Amino acid sequence: MRATAPLIGMAVLGVLGVTALAFGVASATKDHPLTALPVALVVLTLALAVPLGVVRARTVRVWRGPDGGVLRKGTALTTALWLLSAAVHAAMAQWIDHTATAGLLGLSTLHLYLAVTYTVQGLLVRRRAARLTGEPAGTAPGAAAGAAA
Repeated sequence: MRATAPLIGMAVLGVLGVTALAFGVASATKDHPLTALPVALVVLTLALAVPLGVVRARTVRVWRGPDGGVLRKGTALTTALWLLSAAVHAAMAQWIDHTATAGLLGLSTLHLYLAVTYTVQGLLVRRRAARLTGEPAGTAPGAAAGAAA
């Protein structure tokens, strides 16, 4: 169960994200259609989530514990990069809402942004953990153990 818990969390965030985005689009298009700029900014904010997840994944420590299980722990830099990721999303959400002129389209991207960036970070950390055990990334024993990153 522990090894699959992060995957379930990523899936839940993804479902919440798609649902929230649908409501955000509905709120932004209530009185007028969306123009290309807010749509492009939504795509851009989700695209920015990918490299931020990659960079954060590189700051997570991964090692074998005394019992042979794989452990992970985020560093102070990981935390700082999460704060940067939040700031990037907040700025992008403001920009999206400003260009959409109505509704909460920018804010509605939060869960999907988190799903993308957390999935990228999580999968890369799991891949590193799997290399320590020589098993596929989805089956590394204890890959989800240790502090949350």
